[in-house]
Amino acid sequence: MSYPPPPDQSGQGGFQYDPYGNQPGSQPPSPQSGGYSPQQPQQPGYGPPQMPPPMAPGYGGMPQPQPTNGLGTAGMVVGIIGIVLAWCGIVGIVLGILAVSFGGVGVARANRGEATNKGMAVAGVVLGVITLVLASLVWVLWGLAGTATSTSF
Repeated sequence: MSYPPPPDQSGQGGFQYDPYGNQPGSQPPSPQSGGYSPQQPQQPGYGPPQMPPPMAPGYGGMPQPQPTNGLGTAGMVVGIIGIVLAWCGIVGIVLGILAVSFGGVGVARANRGEATNKGMAVAGVVLGVITLVLASLVWVLWGLAGTATSTSF
């Protein structure tokens, strides 16, 4: 016996392919019966299964807006301005404190996943600390210079 068995040529037995999805042994609907009735269950069609529409941005879904880190960016900008103005004493100290504060909040938001550009926030913290050190050094040097000039006379 060969595998698969040869098709039955008589049309009286064996399996015959029905392109309309009828079960073997069932009779196709006749024109007198009016076709399929609404109560007759429909069989699923042939072919690949139907997939739900994709939701991921890489697969054609709508892209989600990326969260931004405005405080991290503000911390970096204030840190840069603070380094430039560190020689102004109290202005440099205030800008350094603001840069560290904004940068710290930006880093915390980036760690929680609420914001992006963590690098800018870290840069704001670092520049704020450098500004605080420079401004404090300028403040101390001004204080020493002021006492040195007042005691020399």
